[in-house]
Amino acid sequence: MDDFSTIAAIATPAGSGGISIIRVSGPNAVPIAAALFQPGAGGPGSRSACLSLASYRLYYGHIVDPANGRTLDEVLVSVMKAPRSYTREDVLEVNAHGGPIAVRSILEAVLRQGARLAEPGEFTRRAFLNGRIDLTQAEAVADTISARSERSLSSAAALLEGGLRQEVQKMRTFCLDLLVRLEAEIDFPEEVGELIDARATAAELQERVVSPLKRLIRNHVQGRVIFEGLKVAIVGRPNVGKSSLMNRLLARERAIVTPYPGTTRDVIEDTLVVQGIPVMLRDTAGLHPSRDPIETLGMARTLENSGSADLVLFVLEAHRPLSEEDLRVYEVIRARPMLIVLNKIDLLNGSAGKAEIPDDWPRERCVLISALNGQGVEGLQERIIATATGDSGPELDGTVIPNLRQKELLELSLASAVAAATDLANGSAPELIAVHLTQAADGLGEVVGTTVKVDILDAIFSRFCIGK
Repeated sequence: MDDFSTIAAIATPAGSGGISIIRVSGPNAVPIAAALFQPGAGGPGSRSACLSLASYRLYYGHIVDPANGRTLDEVLVSVMKAPRSYTREDVLEVNAHGGPIAVRSILEAVLRQGARLAEPGEFTRRAFLNGRIDLTQAEAVADTISARSERSLSSAAALLEGGLRQEVQKMRTFCLDLLVRLEAEIDFPEEVGELIDARATAAELQERVVSPLKRLIRNHVQGRVIFEGLKVAIVGRPNVGKSSLMNRLLARERAIVTPYPGTTRDVIEDTLVVQGIPVMLRDTAGLHPSRDPIETLGMARTLENSGSADLVLFVLEAHRPLSEEDLRVYEVIRARPMLIVLNKIDLLNGSAGKAEIPDDWPRERCVLISALNGQGVEGLQERIIATATGDSGPELDGTVIPNLRQKELLELSLASAVAAATDLANGSAPELIAVHLTQAADGLGEVVGTTVKVDILDAIFSRFCIGK
C-alpha cells in the first residue's frame, strides 16, 4: 500500500437512499475538490478558490465533470484538513443524492483525477498508521459497525474511547520501567548496585500486571457473547413443541406449527435479544428413525447444528413419560451444554404420567415452560444467558475483550508476567527475569499495535467494508 497515494470510496451502504457519501483521503483530496466542485451562490466563488476551503464547513454546489462540463449531481462538500481529520490526512467528503448511478459517476470522476479505489478498511488503517488511534480502537470501529444490540454497541463505544488501550498501556509501561532497572543492574552492577527489592517488586508485578491480565482474559467469554451473540439449537423428537417454543421466544410466528410429525425438515434461524445479548435461535428437525430422505437430511443438519451451538435446548413433553426416542436424543447430545426444557406444563393434571428425569441427567438444568401460553418462558430466557455465560450472566468486571487475537496476546503476556514474578520471588538471575518481562511487554505492545506485523494488520482490516 502506497502511504502517499490519495484513496477514495463510497462510504455509505450500497443501494438507493436519501444521501450517499463519497470519501477521499490523501494529499490530493483538496485539489480533487477544486477540479470537480462548482460552488453555488455564496460559495468560494471559483473552482480555484476551492483550494482554500475552510475545514469543517459544508459548501453547496455541483460536481461537474471537467472532461465534458456535464453536471453529475447537486451536492454538499466538506473538507477536513490534516491533521484534524479521521485519517490525519486531508479528507474530502461529497454528500450526494443516494442514487447508485449518480454516486458511482462521482466516484469515477474522483478516480480520473488521480485517486485510487480504497481497499477494505484502508481509511481506518491510515488512522492507525498515522497515530490517531491504536489497534484496539481500530478493531472497535469494526465492532461498532457490526453491533447487533445496544449492549454490544455500548461495549464497542467504550473500546473506541480507548478503555482497553489505557489499561494495556499502564501494564506495558510498568513492565518497561522495571525492565530499565533490571538492565541497569545487568550492565552496571558495581555502579548501581541492587535497584530492585525482589519480593516487593514481585508482589507489585502481581498486583499491577498479573491480576489485571487475569481479569481481562476472564472478560473474553462475556465479551465474545456480547459481540458475537449466542448460538442456541432447539432439539428434540418430533412434536414436542420445538417450533412453538421458537415462536414464543420470538413473540411472532416464525416457524410453521402443525400436529403432524416432521413438519420442520430444515433448520430455521432467527435472532432475538435477551439482556442485551443477541441470541441466534435454530429450530431443528425432530430426531427419530425415518426412511424419508428429506427428513434424514434435515436430521443430519440438526446434529450438525447441535454440535456447533453454544447451548442446546433439549425439549421434552412434561405431561408424558420419556420415550425411547427421547432417551436416544439425549445420548446424542449429552456432551453438549444444554438446558432440559419440559414443555406443555399446561397439560399437566397431576397424573402419574408426567415425565420423570433420570438420575444421571442434569436435573438442575431443567426448566418448566408452556410454549402455548408463555408460562416459564421469561425464566427460560434468563437461564439461557446464565448457562451459556458460565452461570455468571452477562455482567462484566471492567473492559471487554471482544476478539481472539487480543485474548491470545494477553494470555502470552500473562504467562510471561507470571514467570517474571516467580523468578523475582525465587531470586533468579536478572537476565532471565528481563527475558520474561520483554516478552510480556512485547505481547502487550502487539495488542495496541505498538509492535505488530503487516500480515496481522492485513487480516484485521480485511474485516472492514470499503469506505471505512
